[in-house]
Amino acid sequence: MMFSAPALLLLSGLLAVPALPHPHALPGGVPLQEASTAQEVEPGPLHDLGQALLIDAKRVIVRPGEELADAQVLVDGGRIVAVGTGLVAPEGARRLSGQVLMAGLIDPWSAVGLDGNSISDRTASAAARAVDALDPYAYDNLRQDALEAGVTSVRVGIGRDGRIGGLSAFVRNDPNFDLTRSVLRSDAAISTAIGAQPNSDAFTRLDEVDRLIAELEKGKRQVESQADYEKKLAEWNKAIAEKVAELEKEFKKAKRDREKEVEEAKKAKKEHKDKAYKEDKKPKAPRYDADAVELARLYTGELPLIVEIERAPEIRALLEKTKAYPRLRLVLAGATDARFFQEELAERRIPVIVLPQRRDLGGVVAHDELALAADLHEAGVTVLFGSGGRDAQATRDLPLFAALAVGRGLDREAALAALTTVPARLLDLGHRLGSVERGKDADLVLLSGDPLSTTTRVQAVLLAGELAFEAP
Repeated sequence: MMFSAPALLLLSGLLAVPALPHPHALPGGVPLQEASTAQEVEPGPLHDLGQALLIDAKRVIVRPGEELADAQVLVDGGRIVAVGTGLVAPEGARRLSGQVLMAGLIDPWSAVGLDGNSISDRTASAAARAVDALDPYAYDNLRQDALEAGVTSVRVGIGRDGRIGGLSAFVRNDPNFDLTRSVLRSDAAISTAIGAQPNSDAFTRLDEVDRLIAELEKGKRQVESQADYEKKLAEWNKAIAEKVAELEKEFKKAKRDREKEVEEAKKAKKEHKDKAYKEDKKPKAPRYDADAVELARLYTGELPLIVEIERAPEIRALLEKTKAYPRLRLVLAGATDARFFQEELAERRIPVIVLPQRRDLGGVVAHDELALAADLHEAGVTVLFGSGGRDAQATRDLPLFAALAVGRGLDREAALAALTTVPARLLDLGHRLGSVERGKDADLVLLSGDPLSTTTRVQAVLLAGELAFEAP
């Protein structure tokens, strides 16, 4: 790489420009849940501070397996600001009381707010966004039904009949739906379905697995090409910096030599020409492909991949072919035959979203489907509950699904975790939702009794600290 002396000033100026922060870089600071007593971190409000709220409950389920008796929770600015016993309501605060207070339930496999065409869209690709298919002016009745059942938030996905679905959205079940306030994540996961078409044969379903793997390979190529580009760019920048340093060191001598050459040209009555220089061509960035960029996030494990899949042959093929992607955060949904692979699922830490009541089978509840959650949990598999991602009305039955699974042997604490802490962590919102802790969003449910009792009724629901439902 060769430069003339006049190029020195230009190069020096370019290299002196400070690097700009990445537009998505997060500010520094101590996470709320990791703050020490020596450095208390006050949780910032979700919205303008309004009336504080103190909730009294006979039982406060902080998280499954951890409870407080006769305790209070103080809410202000949309967040939980205190949890404990003997808390005093600040002046002007509103008070609520009930038997049991817990975090709002989460449906990680829902269809609330989406129209049927978006759910089954065959043309969707990895970059298609479910948030764009949400209708803020419709489905308020379904959001209300879910809310009155204690389900405060859901993950919704589109494109289940396509090669791969788009970006799932994670939204609050606010009957007064607002895209800005209600959408907690517009990129909660990427989802797809194997065997979504009715009466598809085994060969077709296995071919769908291969097509899914082809999408993952596309993401892998994107990661590799981006890494290769960044390596070459770093080498190019280093070479330029080294040449600039060399030119700076020899600048005075180069200037004197040039002045001498100019003077000699004048004496000889000839035109002076600066020596041409040649530099290595700057590496070219990979061609932008929106789908490939999102698929790369699957390959690196930045986003979970949720695959609706049922039968043993397809599950076997999927598990075998995804071994080549060690960072892939694979999640199975439905997975009626998952019990045949429970040891591998546990070893690879692949969660399963269980649907104990299969509405697409005419309302018939099979014995082995009811026991699936218990079987998987006993084998060490992480279990969640979902409403199936097709019938928007089914989200309101999420607590019933959990109760049915407990009736077939699932541990009660595991069932509560499957409704709260586990889906919150799975969808990367565990720092905000899933438990009753200081600093988290005040998405809370006040109940008349045990959460898994069919006689229990929802007394009140808070969304971001605002009273969204209160039983008459």
